[in-house]
Amino acid sequence: MYAQRFFDLKPYVPGEQPKDRVYIKLNANENPYPPSPAVQETLRTFDASRFRLYPDPDAQALREAIAEMLGSGITSDMIFTGNGSDEVLSFIFYTFFDSAAPLYFPEHTYSFYPVYAGYYNIPIKRIPLAPDFTIQIESLLEGESAGIIFANPNAPTGIYLPLSGIRRILEGYPKDRVVVVDEAYIDFGGESAICLLPEFPNLVIIRTFSKSFCFAGARLGFVVANPDLIRSLFTTKNSFNHFPVDVLTQEIGIAACHDHAYYRNINALIMHTRDRFASALREAGWDVLPSLTNFVFVRKPGIEGQSVYERIRERGILVRYFNHPGITSWVRISIGLEEDMDRLLEVMKEIH
Repeated sequence: MYAQRFFDLKPYVPGEQPKDRVYIKLNANENPYPPSPAVQETLRTFDASRFRLYPDPDAQALREAIAEMLGSGITSDMIFTGNGSDEVLSFIFYTFFDSAAPLYFPEHTYSFYPVYAGYYNIPIKRIPLAPDFTIQIESLLEGESAGIIFANPNAPTGIYLPLSGIRRILEGYPKDRVVVVDEAYIDFGGESAICLLPEFPNLVIIRTFSKSFCFAGARLGFVVANPDLIRSLFTTKNSFNHFPVDVLTQEIGIAACHDHAYYRNINALIMHTRDRFASALREAGWDVLPSLTNFVFVRKPGIEGQSVYERIRERGILVRYFNHPGITSWVRISIGLEEDMDRLLEVMKEIH
């Protein structure tokens, strides 16, 4: 009844969404603020009769709005859009990686990478992080690989690799293979690698509207890369689903791009809350990795992460625990509203 390859699938497991009670939800890196007023107005005035027609398969107006928002010489032919960055990732894996050599990525990073590698039968090599959880650049460049992919800032650690480090990777890597930098969290304090695109035509950058643009429920992601690579992604997309981004999501995506100042403001609030919360946790005896994301990765020495997660959950707050060797003493905490973090801080001060 089933294809044999089905039995080899290892699905991604998202953050839990229990229904047994009302929780303060700090386990999925969702933005605690609403989308911009411009997005809400677009929703209010949207003509529902447009649903009877197919959307623009190339999302041209949306791509132009994204390019205009990014600036820095970016043009619409350098933009590819999809239903969230996870779908975009799927097209990237199919287009640029194969089984000739393993795909390299850090040992601890976004856990969808090994899922897609398994789905497309791509061998992988996990590159250990340094003891301080930073990416070991020289290890990424050792041996033969089909490509390199990593999140920057990284997840779940939250640690940012400066542009100088990305440049070292690109300068030391073969130009006929791609380096994919997943910038899902770049708007929370890091500097985008987009400025490196003119020098390195094998650089592929992934972005998402889910985190900094409050679109987790709408699903919109995009790629920034040189036009040749973008055309290749369109070939893959049009061989799978030529209408991936629906008409409403295209419209609200355009509205969000035109109100970028609103998102800079709310993300500045998140960064302020993150730094204040991290400082308070350190004062309370917790280890907190330096984060440039909308989450922090923390541990209490001597207490396992699962115990921390369970004790916080009992108090009506959800955080994320990863049962992966090397990080089992840590939990990841999304940054919510000030009052959410104050409540969590009270709970965490009681954990001994």
